[in-house]
Amino acid sequence: MALPTLRIGYVPLTDAAPLVVADSLGFFAAAGVRVVLSQERAWATLRDKLCFGALDAAHLLGPMAVGLALGAGGVTRRVDVTARLGRNGNGVVLSHALAHAVAGFAAPLPAAAFAAALHARAEDGMPPPTLAVVFPFSSHNYLLRHWLASGGLDPDHDVRLVVVPPPQAARALAEGAIEGFCAGEPWGSHAVAQGVGRYALSTGDIWPDHPEKVLAFAEGLAERAPDAAVAATAAVIAAQRWLVDPANRAAAVALLAERALPGVAPTSIAAALEARPGAPTIAFDPDTPPCAETATRWFDAMRRWDHLPATASVDDARACWRADLWQRASARARIIPTVQEPLA
Repeated sequence: MALPTLRIGYVPLTDAAPLVVADSLGFFAAAGVRVVLSQERAWATLRDKLCFGALDAAHLLGPMAVGLALGAGGVTRRVDVTARLGRNGNGVVLSHALAHAVAGFAAPLPAAAFAAALHARAEDGMPPPTLAVVFPFSSHNYLLRHWLASGGLDPDHDVRLVVVPPPQAARALAEGAIEGFCAGEPWGSHAVAQGVGRYALSTGDIWPDHPEKVLAFAEGLAERAPDAAVAATAAVIAAQRWLVDPANRAAAVALLAERALPGVAPTSIAAALEARPGAPTIAFDPDTPPCAETATRWFDAMRRWDHLPATASVDDARACWRADLWQRASARARIIPTVQEPLA
């Protein structure tokens, strides 16, 4: 029986590469599943489409999967996380004016030095700076909060945290609507290349090798169409195996520039695929199953900042991480042939 066509959403980020590569190089087709990719400009839009039937699966923020399982934000959906899509890859970028207030730092910026600069600003009568994250239930929010608190700052009072979709972060910084942001690549490198900001640190400096995005399927999809979910996951794992080969880096950048990030300089896209001191680097995870301990870590962070209902259970969060489906998909991925040229 033919597998259903899956509509999979993603936000234009460098770590969406496994989906773009799987589609462009024929890995979905080789796995026997039909996929239509849908680019969404904001995480809120992607979440709503995943929850209400417009998407079958998505490139998803890990804490968003936890939040959905537990009803954070007023929406409860049990998604199934079948793969990790990568580690690290987010950067904290400050406006030049805010960076100047922290005189003479080299990335990674110590939290205590940033706190001292904010206290000096406050003593001069200046309001707390406005910093953006990409979504309330995101690694960006929780890792930034952890870093601020480690320097003695209260993230809910000493700064003003707002939400700005990743593709809009550089423009918001340039226009002065925000004084800094934490977002995934390539948007930090894009802001730096545009001359509107400076890297302060990466989230990998806060939690080294932290898990980042996941592949998640809409509630019930893995039960209704398990073969389709496994096949799509296998294609994504095969794409990650292709991505970790340095020989494919230039081709990956070209595919992302053409199909996901038009208007962004290829050098900005490529930046996170290369190790750089003081800036984000993405590592893909073709051989690591989704680990429920990750859900526990995000649950603890969300509980720390009072972002969960009082009745939320960590067991419900952990149940979303489906290592069993990843194991089946990983075995299937090994028989997917490598395709060298993009599909026409």
